[in-house]
Amino acid sequence: MHYLATLAGPAEASTAEPGSPEFDAEIQRYADFEQQAGAAIAGGAALYPVETALTVRHGAGQALITDGPFAEQAEVVGGFYVLDCKDLDEAIQLARLIPAATDGPIELRPMVMYSPHEVPGADWWMALLWDQPDAVIAPETPEWDAAVAEHRQFGDEHGAVIRGGGAVLPPSTATTVRVRDGEVLISDGPFPEFAEVVDGFYLFTAPDRTAAAEIAARIPCGEKGHVEVRQVVDLGA
Repeated sequence: MHYLATLAGPAEASTAEPGSPEFDAEIQRYADFEQQAGAAIAGGAALYPVETALTVRHGAGQALITDGPFAEQAEVVGGFYVLDCKDLDEAIQLARLIPAATDGPIELRPMVMYSPHEVPGADWWMALLWDQPDAVIAPETPEWDAAVAEHRQFGDEHGAVIRGGGAVLPPSTATTVRVRDGEVLISDGPFPEFAEVVDGFYLFTAPDRTAAAEIAARIPCGEKGHVEVRQVVDLGA
């Protein structure tokens, strides 16, 4: 079973810039975790600071693209892992070892679809699909089948640049993991600080911010949801 581990933190928290000594030290912490987790890590990426984000919403038959993250979000996503575990207990045991668990929450969600990806490069971008909790579509429903058909069409049109992606089960299946003073704190449900919930994601390549926005604007999105576009950090640079 694949689990999406979404790493979050306060929107106002300072983030080390890629290339700085602080960033390099943080990356080493994650490298140590990844060595310990081994083959259980099926994917993942670090994202540039949320100030660099683009937000795409759809209304009146057109896409509205604005700079910055969703203004109503109290906490923001800094990166993600896809964990390949036999069950939720095993996923929790791994999630508690992720360095971000000591600073913010980590949300675990079972994935209903996952397209594996290679090691991200400098021209990679992530599109986080957000939606209102009450608007999330459950699998094995006519609405789900219709949404899958829309995403399949997007994939047919932009398959040359898509590098991976996935969809998660409804937020009722979420588990939030935190580590405070060495104690593992587990709660059912998604981040209570989030006004919306993650519904899925795409990884794709684009030469620049403008091209990334144009691709993201074509991603199917519910009337109440939005797409957050973030550049992926090239850790091989």
